[in-house]
Amino acid sequence: MYPLSCLRLRSLKQLGGLLVPVLLVLLCLPVLGQELALPAKPDSLHFAVIGDSGTGQSAQYQVGELLAAYNTKFRYDLVLMLGDNIYGSKNPQDYRAKFELPYKKLLDAGVKFYAALGNHDPRDQVSYKLFNMGGERYHTLKAPKEDVRFFVLDSNYMDQVQLGWLDKELASSKSKWKICYFHHPLYSSGGRHGSDIELRKVLEPLFVKHGVSLVLSGHDHFYERVKPQKGIYYFVCGAAGQLAPGDIKRSDLTIKGFDRDNHFMLMEIDGDNLYFQTISRAGKTVDSGMLLRPAIKPEVTGAGK
Repeated sequence: MYPLSCLRLRSLKQLGGLLVPVLLVLLCLPVLGQELALPAKPDSLHFAVIGDSGTGQSAQYQVGELLAAYNTKFRYDLVLMLGDNIYGSKNPQDYRAKFELPYKKLLDAGVKFYAALGNHDPRDQVSYKLFNMGGERYHTLKAPKEDVRFFVLDSNYMDQVQLGWLDKELASSKSKWKICYFHHPLYSSGGRHGSDIELRKVLEPLFVKHGVSLVLSGHDHFYERVKPQKGIYYFVCGAAGQLAPGDIKRSDLTIKGFDRDNHFMLMEIDGDNLYFQTISRAGKTVDSGMLLRPAIKPEVTGAGK
């Protein structure tokens, strides 16, 4: 898939620092077909989704370059980050190497990133300006277009205070699309982690009660589109930097799974329609389709069926 020079460069132990990921991006990037499977209507809401991204390694930089390339033809308003935003040490140099440089083109273009906390993320990450968390572990975000509200949760510490807040916020929201995103998946076919049953017990009743349409999570390092559960769509998107090859243990939960390469998602909401496209690090479309808002009819049509 990648040129021989890429393999040789990976073996050069004497190269260090930020030079390595930058050179790897330049030498190892696959040819980008940039196939777009979304309508890309100018007045609809466009956004990207990444999870488990912050490694500072070549795969993250390659995904970042591809995200920027797609942004030239599918201008998106924001990027949702599903946690594990920075792995390993977390000094200012790490934030630069594991976030600011991989997504420099997007940041320079004014694209905003909105992060949720993962189990590898310290609580003080809420104060990092470029993650746009406003100093809070959980909060809501009104989309700049369409009738959409995002609910950003901290699934590491789902205490009664956060649950009470979520119940109140979901009840008061009149948005047609209520989208929740957080790190630990309620439904997943992962062999290493899989479904978080205890979290599901406390969150799912609120999602059903208040008409949540879509739930996005990471943690498992692969892509999975889960069979709708109680009228709610679930996606696992956890391999923008990390990858667990072969970790999907397919079950009746799995509509589509991909654990062979890193990936990211593009989404578009146009009225009652949500279009999605999942793209691998090699620039291939892994999954795509159109979802109708569950209050109308929970089904998927299109290429991803």
